[in-house]
Amino acid sequence: MDSTELGARRKLVVSRDLGPDTMSLLRAREDLEIVAWPEDRKCERSWLLDKVVGAVGAIVMLSDNIDEEFFENAGPSLKVLSTTSVGFEHVDLHALYRRKVRLGYTPDILTDAVADVSVMLALMAGRNAGAGVTLVKEGKWPNFNFAPFFFTGPQLSTTSFTPTRTVGFLGFGRIAQATLARLASFGITRCIYSANPSSPRDAELEASLATRHGLQSVRRVGLDELARESDVLFVLARGGDQTRHVVNRDFLRKMKKHAVLVNTARGTLVDSDALAQALREEWIWGAGLDVVEGEPHVGADHPLVKEPRCVIVPHIGSATFETRLGMVDLAARNALAGIDDEAMPAELDVAARIAPRP
Repeated sequence: MDSTELGARRKLVVSRDLGPDTMSLLRAREDLEIVAWPEDRKCERSWLLDKVVGAVGAIVMLSDNIDEEFFENAGPSLKVLSTTSVGFEHVDLHALYRRKVRLGYTPDILTDAVADVSVMLALMAGRNAGAGVTLVKEGKWPNFNFAPFFFTGPQLSTTSFTPTRTVGFLGFGRIAQATLARLASFGITRCIYSANPSSPRDAELEASLATRHGLQSVRRVGLDELARESDVLFVLARGGDQTRHVVNRDFLRKMKKHAVLVNTARGTLVDSDALAQALREEWIWGAGLDVVEGEPHVGADHPLVKEPRCVIVPHIGSATFETRLGMVDLAARNALAGIDDEAMPAELDVAARIAPRP
């Protein structure tokens, strides 16, 4: 039998339409049967568990739960899992590793898009943009007269009255450094950051970034100092059990009264109830969030949605035409390379991720 006949084709399951260009790339492979979720909404789990049986590969989304049940249904034929995301906390890495399944992901491509949104949210939260837009949309602007401190908030850029600004980063990887590059034009004077305690400090990198961006200093600090000294704090660390609620009540209590918190990483890093309390009781000035714990189940009754100084957007950090096209293309190429037993453009070192830390 010809290997390209339907019965002999290997099956690649795709949990969301990846657009005409990328789907054409996949369907051009005559040796593969492409089984794609046909609707313009989140893939139903029952469909995914059914279709993955006997598949050689699967391309999934961050919203898909890839657990023990998924791998059991797939069976021993599964060689590669490709996720259209930089994050992989939706994948049971231990179950994947036991079955010797390779994992592709999409790092780097979304760095600039997320950095852009991080700065946008810092500006929106500091300058009361959420409350301002609501006021206009509700037709209440005519009822407000100008006053010297009407809708004022802390300025991100330095001024002659406030010539210093300290920006903080919880996590200091690619996106954090790209965000810092954008903030340099605002006159930021100091950068402080915290990083994984098991990783050594890189004094050469700190000096290089300070010189490149014209900063007085770039310095690694502990969490207490990060909270106390940051005028704007960007949360850009990895998610997972080890960093869950690293921004909690104790952390928020230490922050400046006019500080702004921005989270464009993972919702689990920030305790939502603690942040809502911090905003309500004015421990900090405001917050800009692209991610919220429990998303997308964030309704109008959510405590953070109720806070006027909390700007929330629905996880749109990578939502540019250019970035999303790059992500789906990379996800497809990762899957095809894994099926063909070739080097993947972006493969996660799973063994290193699941190894116990010293």
